[in-house]
Amino acid sequence: MDTIIVGGGAIGLAVAWRAAEAGLAVTVVDPRPGRGATWAAAGMLAPVTEAHYGEGALLDLALESSRRWPSFAAELTEATGRDLCYRECGTVSVARNPDDNAALDELFAFQQRLGLDVQRLSGREVRSLEPALSPRVRGGILVVGDHQVDNRALVGALRAAAEAAGVTVRRERVTAVRMDSGGVQGGVRRDGEEGVDRGERGDRVEGVELANGEVLTASQVVLAAGAHSGQIGGVPPTALPSVRPVKGQLLHLRGPAPLATHNIRGLDVYIVPRADGRVVVGATVEELGFDIRVTAGAVHELLREAWTLLPGIAELELVEATAGLRPGSPDNAPLLGQTQVDGLLLATGHYRNGILLTPVTADGLAQALTGGPAEVIAACSPRRFTPAGALA
Repeated sequence: MDTIIVGGGAIGLAVAWRAAEAGLAVTVVDPRPGRGATWAAAGMLAPVTEAHYGEGALLDLALESSRRWPSFAAELTEATGRDLCYRECGTVSVARNPDDNAALDELFAFQQRLGLDVQRLSGREVRSLEPALSPRVRGGILVVGDHQVDNRALVGALRAAAEAAGVTVRRERVTAVRMDSGGVQGGVRRDGEEGVDRGERGDRVEGVELANGEVLTASQVVLAAGAHSGQIGGVPPTALPSVRPVKGQLLHLRGPAPLATHNIRGLDVYIVPRADGRVVVGATVEELGFDIRVTAGAVHELLREAWTLLPGIAELELVEATAGLRPGSPDNAPLLGQTQVDGLLLATGHYRNGILLTPVTADGLAQALTGGPAEVIAACSPRRFTPAGALA
């Protein structure tokens, strides 16, 4: 086969779909496709609302991916006949008290300096826009360009589209990347010529090894296993993904009708209302390694913060509490493209923007896999980090 993609979440499946469309023979390997960070996401597509200080390259990539989302969603629906519940609904960031309102003033000024499309609203204006908001809300920022998608519907459609395009999905666990040293020993070829500087001793990818001992061969391997991408064996230190797990807990609620029409954000919580009355409330940010337990404290905190903004939350049915692991990188931007090892590419480190960045990641990786320039993802090259994870 041409390409093995390790990881079957939204990122891995979207890359597989695009690569198969480009003519590559692709296999996705994941023991539980679609059930990792993708399953625990909220589906909020909010490049402007997620803009943070010092993340200019990430913002540019997020805005580009946001522009691609309407056509990406339409194409995926056409390919599968599945409704992704994609909506261009906008986001309202709201302030509960004077301190929050002062923080929104700073955020608004920052967003304006970046040239982003934002509108500052008074408390009366924001409550007129969303009548179910608490009467204590003091003001807000409206971002009309933000949107949302049902992340679980998305990953199901991506798997269907990928398989229809010829992608093979293996429900197995990859334990190691297999390397072919190309006849190089200690940096010198067996024929006496000096080896080229590629990864460790001139290595290049030859496939992966599965937990059952089976070896799958391929000329290219993409690590798209989210927070687990750095845990896969056999990867030379020069190419080891600089990612860590960042735990996020969130809640799924349900009511007879939508409580709001926009995504709602506070300083400590976000609320994503679906058109059918479902609501997603999230999310904690916890540096706890690979712990994915749902805790009573997190459920209480999320419900309390959501209730202060949207009191009607209290009347909804609590359907599910879940936790996932965001793949965080040292600078919060993803690691996309070719590593120092021939044939080994990364599509990980998306942190809080995995669903948003799915279209641009898929397009950029497909270009890289087929020998194209992949300029759209160049700023997020994995080579910007040293093996220790510091900025190079």
